[in-house]
Amino acid sequence: MKRRVVVTGLGCVTPIGIGKKSFWEALTTGVSGIDFITKFDTADYPTKIAAEVKDFQPENYIDKKEARKMDKFTQFAVAASQLAIQDAGIDIEEIESEKFGVILGSGIGGIETFEEQNQRLLDKGVRRISPFFIPMMITNIGAGQVSMYFDAKGPNSTIVTACASSTNAVGEAYRIIERGDADIMITGGTEASITPLAIAGFCSMKAMSTYNEDPKKASRPFDLNRDGFVMGEGAGMLILEELEHALNRGATIYGEVVGYGMSADAYHITAPDPEGKGAARAMENALKDAGISYEEIDYINAHGTSTPYNDKFETMAIKKVFKEHAKDIAISSTKSMTGHLLGAAGGVEGMICALTIYNDLVPPTINYETPDEECDLDYVPNQAREKVVNYALSNSFGFGGHNATIIFKKYSA
Repeated sequence: MKRRVVVTGLGCVTPIGIGKKSFWEALTTGVSGIDFITKFDTADYPTKIAAEVKDFQPENYIDKKEARKMDKFTQFAVAASQLAIQDAGIDIEEIESEKFGVILGSGIGGIETFEEQNQRLLDKGVRRISPFFIPMMITNIGAGQVSMYFDAKGPNSTIVTACASSTNAVGEAYRIIERGDADIMITGGTEASITPLAIAGFCSMKAMSTYNEDPKKASRPFDLNRDGFVMGEGAGMLILEELEHALNRGATIYGEVVGYGMSADAYHITAPDPEGKGAARAMENALKDAGISYEEIDYINAHGTSTPYNDKFETMAIKKVFKEHAKDIAISSTKSMTGHLLGAAGGVEGMICALTIYNDLVPPTINYETPDEECDLDYVPNQAREKVVNYALSNSFGFGGHNATIIFKKYSA
């Protein structure tokens, strides 16, 4: 018999708030975290905007000396994990460390460190490269550092599936607990790629919005005038826990993870399948895993990147899977506020699904002004909506044709 898996802790470092409370308040009141890039000079860049994390002080979570040995994506991971553990009320001394694991997602890893050390090599030569360069840069180090900080000696891994990374991570963490290999998992994602090279690369692909005139309105998923995604950064972490373990310690339960599906488009390195077949298959697989009908889904947190192709094809996929019920589902793209956190997006958006179920409050898609006849579903435009949500679904799709879907359920004994 499958073990039941519940969400007992939530922590985040995001462009619209650090910690569950400030993040949820900003999200449900439609606050945008997008503004002009402050980290470097964007004079030569077509895109001059991003959703940067504000007021993050790593020393509030990590010893100052140790923080200097971490890339920002790892700092975000440790901080968000600490906030999630605190929110879950977990006493590290009282749990079995071998049954406590970590699976994180990150699409790019320590690119800030990579760029800095490459410049040092060019400017000062090989002998001036930091001995911490490799362990700061490698993508798995976020999960490794989190395990060391919180004595999590159970299963440990990092998933790299581009923008699907942390939804895959949450799904794999769910599987690990379900089959009995761990009782508690820290899972989610982290990313810190608002850097000169990363932004230049996405600009070269013409994937990002160039709506520089009014940054807060640049991310407009499903709107007719959308022109590309807006880069974000940060981390979102969930504590997943076996149900009886959670009940025995009196934990708050935000919701239950009940379904996980994934698929490949096997179509193109960056463009989604033009019929949305891969995305549809991931959703169908998650519904099958959950053992529920498509008619039971109340809310979808869409991948909703604000690119012309993604939003159109995701809408097609939702219609394919949910048929006539598609028009009755509340759908929102919270990337309209947070920007696109790449490999961390699914962690933040999984957290949003848990909070939506727990509070029966659906966050909006802001900046929705001009309907697109090819995107004709209920995108919860501009204002949050009170709605009983028993089942919530989260989609994430990544370059390479990776598709991942998680389904959360309102907890009942």
